[in-house]
Amino acid sequence: MNLWPGAPARKFRRAHWMTRDADKKAQDLKRYLSAFHGIDPRTRATLDVMCRVRSYRAGTTVVRERETAEIVGCVLSGILRMQKTLVDGRRHIVGLLVSGDLFGRVYEGPGEFSIEAATEAHVCTFPKAEFEAFLKRSPDLERAVMLNILNELDRARDWMIILSNQKISSRIAGFLLLLRSRFASLDDLVEEAIDGTKVRIPISRTDLAQLLGTRPESVSRALHALQDDGDIRILEPNLVFVRNFHALARKAGEQDIGGMSSVKDILQEEKRKR
Repeated sequence: MNLWPGAPARKFRRAHWMTRDADKKAQDLKRYLSAFHGIDPRTRATLDVMCRVRSYRAGTTVVRERETAEIVGCVLSGILRMQKTLVDGRRHIVGLLVSGDLFGRVYEGPGEFSIEAATEAHVCTFPKAEFEAFLKRSPDLERAVMLNILNELDRARDWMIILSNQKISSRIAGFLLLLRSRFASLDDLVEEAIDGTKVRIPISRTDLAQLLGTRPESVSRALHALQDDGDIRILEPNLVFVRNFHALARKAGEQDIGGMSSVKDILQEEKRKR
């Protein structure tokens, strides 16, 4: 599959995107490029030849836990969840992968987590052996992969701060802040309004509960507690209207979460609006 302008039509016909409109193709192209920002056009062209798009329905396993995957992937659209099976058999979501994120252990054996589609997802996949061989001789690609790993580490640190809160409502407040900041590039996730912001929760209550280390009913109670305090208004089960992100930051522990660069930008922006 060839994603770049000027590609032979016969290659483009292989893509699974022929039934999707031009705007959607352009959005997916932008996300593909975001994972490999700054690489040489020749490097990009080689990746283009390697790339194959795969579509996954919600609940489909992409990579099994402790399985040596044969692919390296880049999320184009949708959300993937990283899961760990605990000793007692329970599964715990340890992170989310969104558009522009890479996954797959290069130069290593089995992964510690399974990767599943939390929503319908489209993923650009590369054969692992070919990708590793190309990575060895492409410093610009190596740099792009390293930056992606560092971004994932930053996000993991953010989750650790949020999960350190004892109150579930505080964890929910922190999650909504991250949706407004780090995950705001997802389709239709954030919609600004005059007196607040609509934020769509893009995963199920069950997935959100696993991610935040609690139960679905506790998530529901926490959302209603935030609504009772006047911080949010629940419009739909997966859609909330946030009146005040500063109030959410206080609930999440402003001294800690306010230090995150992504959240800091949001709070400064909200302050300017006022």
